Amino acid sequence: MAEVHHAKEILDGLERLYGNEARPASDFCYEEPLDDLLLTILSQNTNDKLRDIAYMNMRERYKSWADVADADLQELKEVVRIAGMSSTKPKRIQDILSAVKERFGDYSLKNLRGWNQPDVRRYLTSLPGVGPKTSAIVECFDLGLAGFPVDTHITRLSKRFGWAGEKESPDKIQARLENVLPKERFRGGHLNFLEHGRGICSARKPMCGMCTLIEWCKFGREHIKEDND
Repeated sequence: MAEVHHAKEILDGLERLYGNEARPASDFCYEEPLDDLLLTILSQNTNDKLRDIAYMNMRERYKSWADVADADLQELKEVVRIAGMSSTKPKRIQDILSAVKERFGDYSLKNLRGWNQPDVRRYLTSLPGVGPKTSAIVECFDLGLAGFPVDTHITRLSKRFGWAGEKESPDKIQARLENVLPKERFRGGHLNFLEHGRGICSARKPMCGMCTLIEWCKFGREHIKEDND
């Protein structure tokens, strides 16, 4: 099992660069957690821009989540088609809405704010298409719980920092990081990782020579050495 070395130094370095830990929770929190859950479903296997367009299309076409739940499935597929996976996501959305209504009597997840984290994760991951990452997004940003979502960017950075094996799954990496990173740093730290992965530490052309975290990154040091050879 990979060990999480220099976590404080890396988190501190990312915070100096991006400052998301200093931002108030209200900058990110949805009043209705269900909104963020369904937005995250739309984000799966697409980029943020297309996700946001699909979500806006859905909210403009339907006045309420009840209307989305009762919508013609083929019509809903067309409304959110731009987000991709149109044969999967609309059905998941309607199935989630049905399950939430059955459990809580309304199209709302606000009652989860009174639950403990293990029960929240158990419930959310029982919903169609909701895995640990999607659950952790809602936990972290909407419920004030200590979830640390691990997406493709954080998976990549974790492997480059030596925090995970090359073939290790995002779910296993998430479980490890949630166990060892300081919980009070999850929300802002997650966002800092995303910014670094989208900018400096990209998948194809990482700018290791510009990275202030190079001291703690074996991948980056080796990458620079290869470029200089």
